[in-house]
Amino acid sequence: MNSEEEFYDAVTGFESDDSETRMGPMVSGDSLSFSSKNGSSTSKQNVHNREPTQENGIKKHRTALPAPMFSRNQLSLWSILKKCIGLELSKITMPILFNEPLSFLQRITEYMEHTYLIHKASMLSDSIERLQTVAAFAVSAVASQWERTGKPFNPLLGETYELRRDDLGFRLISEQVSHHPPISAFYSEGINKDFVFHGSIYPKLKFWGKSVEAEPRGTITLELNKHNEAYSWTNPSCCVHNVIIGKLWIEQYGTVEIVNHSTGEKCLLHFKPCGLFGKELHRVEGYIQDKSKRKVCVIYGKWTECLWCVDANTYETYKKNDKKGGDQKKFKEPEDDVRAENDEADEMPEIQETVQVVPGSKLLWRIAARPSYSSQMYNFTNFAMMLNELDEEMESALAPTDCRFRPDIRAMENGNMDFAGAEKERLEEKQRAARKDRSKNEEEWKARWFRQDVNQHTRTTDWIYTGKYWERNYEDCPDIY
Repeated sequence: MNSEEEFYDAVTGFESDDSETRMGPMVSGDSLSFSSKNGSSTSKQNVHNREPTQENGIKKHRTALPAPMFSRNQLSLWSILKKCIGLELSKITMPILFNEPLSFLQRITEYMEHTYLIHKASMLSDSIERLQTVAAFAVSAVASQWERTGKPFNPLLGETYELRRDDLGFRLISEQVSHHPPISAFYSEGINKDFVFHGSIYPKLKFWGKSVEAEPRGTITLELNKHNEAYSWTNPSCCVHNVIIGKLWIEQYGTVEIVNHSTGEKCLLHFKPCGLFGKELHRVEGYIQDKSKRKVCVIYGKWTECLWCVDANTYETYKKNDKKGGDQKKFKEPEDDVRAENDEADEMPEIQETVQVVPGSKLLWRIAARPSYSSQMYNFTNFAMMLNELDEEMESALAPTDCRFRPDIRAMENGNMDFAGAEKERLEEKQRAARKDRSKNEEEWKARWFRQDVNQHTRTTDWIYTGKYWERNYEDCPDIY
């Protein structure tokens, strides 16, 4: 794959509906469809799947998209991005060719793929062990971004997404509460009332010539009801390298501080920058300190693979006895001629091995395997595959603003790129017209399911769930599609 095919891996892109920088007509690709075992094809006009069968009372979810992803080879990336250097990318409308068939509201929902870690934390009696598990959940929340080759659709103002997974023990509602700046609010709770997980996300993106940087904005809060505890943190920064030339690669970097507001204990996780020759690529390392700021244990691993923890003294002793650095020997330094050949690119080093486990360590989390055909489906995980599925029972219950009803996303998922591009442009025009009408009538936009207020745990401004969505009163929902 070239960098055009892989652009925006794991980065949340936002498209402006009134941008001064328009990129012209949307680029379309070939319409595609899958063939079933008997040779018949799945229609690209199908707007929802058949109702899934039930097994042992648990709903079965789809394991593939209706059509594989399309080729992006026909588009010149540089012809678009050369106009964007130094600009915030929320001001740029990007062609649909760079998208994946999910809304950013659905992308946020991928935080919940490893919900079992929250349930596990709730059952633990020791606060340090709970914090270890919450840290593993925080790392797992960014793991789905690995190797993702498209950016999610920018949610329309007022767009919503709900997901209930009885098998995973949660339900979630999210809403696009602001368009300038783009802010997505979400609220999730355990079906057994063991946790509440909520936040508002508004990352800031900039293009710097050879890379795209996403600066995290917004706070995430997790409440464990059984222990009357609340934890908060902000996601690490993300940088996408080689968007113009060379093999595209991702690094997450920055310090994530997870605070237990009830006990005063903290976990400091350092998502390490790649460094010279990539010896720190994807690495996460940090520690947990008690309320007296004593270092209790060390947490280490890779956000793309796994996370371990070990006693702090054990870790320090091991490192002293391994002065040469075990991990440093696992990376091959690029040859001089290779570096010269790629001097216009941020070359990603070749990685030979994975995490070196310190004896006595405890495994906190390991990434789930993706399906063998994931690369043909936007590198989606099994969890992501089902996020846009729509059956007849769901269709009658969802809010009319749910992203499953977005015709551009549905068309792209079914491989109909011509229709997807036309519908995306129509929805953007409709959103612009609605904003002009509100301005003419001096009306202010009001979110339907969230309100702006103070987060009682962080004491910062946040978007707080009103608690009314699941009553399913959809009167006064905006007509956005």
